Amino acid sequence: MKSVIQQFDDRTSQRFEEYEERMKDKRQKRKEERDKNIQKIIEKDKMEKTLEEKIEKVCLKCGVCGIEVGIATVVSELKDVASRILSININISEMINAENYRSAQSLTTSIYEEIQNVCEGNMAQEQVCNGLRPSNNPFWFKSDILEATRKGIDAAKDAETAAITANNATSTQLYSAIGYSVLAILIIVLVMVIIYLFLRNYLFIFALSTKKKMNKKCQYTKLLNQ
Repeated sequence: MKSVIQQFDDRTSQRFEEYEERMKDKRQKRKEERDKNIQKIIEKDKMEKTLEEKIEKVCLKCGVCGIEVGIATVVSELKDVASRILSININISEMINAENYRSAQSLTTSIYEEIQNVCEGNMAQEQVCNGLRPSNNPFWFKSDILEATRKGIDAAKDAETAAITANNATSTQLYSAIGYSVLAILIIVLVMVIIYLFLRNYLFIFALSTKKKMNKKCQYTKLLNQ
């Protein structure tokens, strides 16, 4: 009887040791999977930061694009004024920049001062300079500049909005792709956890059931021997 009980204990101990060994291997695999998931999360964070930096740079480029379009629009709208003052070697396109294309007052003052500098004391171009002051109005070009800067501002806003919209569409697609990838990883991890829990419970129940059966056999054997 003692031999039977000893055999049962040995077999039970052996099975529990095997069970623990399997659990040890599974825990190691889970640890490796967890480390991989952590690494993926770190890489995802790095990717998102890189993406944010790229979007920020793109937005800056969008602003620059808007300014360039605005300047080009102002230059185009002032072609009549430009052709008149070009006769005294003043290039209006070189005078329009990112700082003054939105300000009619600043641009008017700059052009007026440039005309004054060229014409003042210049006897050779006196007749031409006088022609630039119709009805003694030194600011004859102001209304043209007002209209040009207004159109330039509108064109810059439209160009910037269009560029941002295009980049937002690209960013949305990238974020969607990242989101789907993360969701797929989470689903795979969840399925693996469920399978692990199921197997662990099954093996544990199987071991207990086997132990109970062995106990019953021992009890029957003991009763028969009595």
